[in-house]
Amino acid sequence: MMKIKSILIATMAIVASAMTFTSCSDDDDVENNYTAYQSAVDTQVQAQKKNSKAILLVAFGSTWQQAYDAFDTTLAEYKATFNGYDVYLSFSSAICINRAAAAENTAARNFYAPNFWLHALGNAKYDEIIVQSMQVIPGEEYSRVINYIKDFANNSLGDLDDKYLSKVTLKLGTPLLNNVEDVANTARVINSLYQAQAAKGVVAFMGHGNPDSYDTYKANIRYTQLEEALQTYSPNYFVGTVDMPGNYKQDVLERMKEAGINSGTVNTYPLMSIAGDHAHNDMAGEGEEYWDASEEDSEDNSWYEFFTHKGYSVKSNLKGLLEVSQIRQLWINHTKNPVELEDYYHSMYPEE
Repeated sequence: MMKIKSILIATMAIVASAMTFTSCSDDDDVENNYTAYQSAVDTQVQAQKKNSKAILLVAFGSTWQQAYDAFDTTLAEYKATFNGYDVYLSFSSAICINRAAAAENTAARNFYAPNFWLHALGNAKYDEIIVQSMQVIPGEEYSRVINYIKDFANNSLGDLDDKYLSKVTLKLGTPLLNNVEDVANTARVINSLYQAQAAKGVVAFMGHGNPDSYDTYKANIRYTQLEEALQTYSPNYFVGTVDMPGNYKQDVLERMKEAGINSGTVNTYPLMSIAGDHAHNDMAGEGEEYWDASEEDSEDNSWYEFFTHKGYSVKSNLKGLLEVSQIRQLWINHTKNPVELEDYYHSMYPEE
């Protein structure tokens, strides 16, 4: 049993984005690190617990101060909105966790992966736990959120109270664009915010997207659906990505030209929860390092430089979705109407 548990801990420390700053070859070091991180989160939960119900926000993460501010604002609004709940924030990206702790762009901040938080919430015996995905589409990162919940519900390390797990209420708040109704609601809000710009020029949103091999739940379709929904308000709305095949910036340009838009202003916005590396570099990057004329469609060329070199006047708007209160409210609505997870728990002791 100890050998199995050590393997599980070592695996989860790597895969589930434990905060490892250096490469550890010794299993004891990995296990000690894992134990230290779990202890740190347990301490935070014990100090902050005021209620019997909790909400865990799961974001991919970032290393930008602007993103931290957006997360802090979101956390504060959740705490103000959900009376009777304790609210916590986690990052699912190991890279973001490590770089944040190493003070890559800002003062050092410690974020922890969802598995640590869920384990701590279980140790604290919360009666109800809502896990809210802060993803935009129900794709690859959302599937990881679900897997964290499954591991927690099934006591993957075997050290939580199994009887508690059989009774705790688990709920899931879905991503922003989880279904077609969400797409319609989001399009309505976006148009209310940017219809004046769309009346004068292009308003183009840059999402992340998944490569074909990682298009979990076929979630890339949400970008296409959002563009279609927005264009019922104005033909000047477009939605592209940095990673979805057939929906890169050059594909957006092709659709613009097909619509007869050959010049004018292009207002770009990140269709991402926060404005981080992708927004600042892939979308808004300016200068020679963001443009290679020999390969215009290169992913290294920013949207700003690409559309500028195609003859458009580009205005980059660096504001993530969580910085927009009306869109942040759509995530909050998902938390208010979560999916109750009734089939994730399977007792480790079926004979009981």
